[in-house]
Amino acid sequence: MSFVRIFLLVLAVSGWIGGPAAAQSGPALSLPKSSAADYVLGGGDRIRVTVFQSPELSMELRIPDNGVVAYPLLGNVTLGGLTPAQAERRIADGLVKGRLLQKPQVSIVVSEFRGNQAAVMGHAVRPGRYALESSKTRLSDLLALAGGAAPDASDTLTVTGTREGRQFRLNVSIRSLSTGAEREHDIVMRHNDMVYIARAPQVYVYGEVQRPGAIRLEPGMRVLQALAAAGGPTQRGTKRGIRVSRMSTDAKLVESKPGLQEMLQPDDVVFVPESLF
Repeated sequence: MSFVRIFLLVLAVSGWIGGPAAAQSGPALSLPKSSAADYVLGGGDRIRVTVFQSPELSMELRIPDNGVVAYPLLGNVTLGGLTPAQAERRIADGLVKGRLLQKPQVSIVVSEFRGNQAAVMGHAVRPGRYALESSKTRLSDLLALAGGAAPDASDTLTVTGTREGRQFRLNVSIRSLSTGAEREHDIVMRHNDMVYIARAPQVYVYGEVQRPGAIRLEPGMRVLQALAAAGGPTQRGTKRGIRVSRMSTDAKLVESKPGLQEMLQPDDVVFVPESLF
């Protein structure tokens, strides 16, 4: 073995090459912060309480609706409305004041989120109730949990809930929300908030067209555009004599023969007749 190889081997064994010093030269790994760090505990949540070196005080608890849990040796302890960190301190303080432990190390992990939920209803991809796993969950976050708006959804959604003891209602553009153009409307969600996504307005085209049926009514859509969206007239169809049926304000059906550039309204029914020649 050459002198150079022996020298390199000695350096490697001593840690100068490929040893501990080299292993520590890379970027340090950091654990991701828990998304539940700022979560506020509520009724229905299940938590796992761990007291270091005191297994008799470590257990899983379900927080009742009133937020008060029965904890060994401490009796009733209010944990609802607290973050996990605040709940840890409350239990630790109780153990110290009761002279049960001198320096308790308490850890609380939320194992099941049920206390704070908001609902997404209507024409979402996955409508339902969703846990707010952070006190900073915003409207866009909740909409993402529900898979976003369905293809037949309206361009706007409605948020209802309670703030400072008062009911509120907010209409938000889904497109502006997704692009970040309306940040002031991307509100922080609260327990029992509800998001409703209505179906997009539609018109109905039938008769001698290629694809009869319901068509999404785009803003400013005219008769000619609806006809094009339905694939246009069949070989037997004609643009002449097209009729539009519309419900009047007094709930009466009114039929007209509009021009191709007349604007349509929600739930209009467009009939394309058969050519006589």
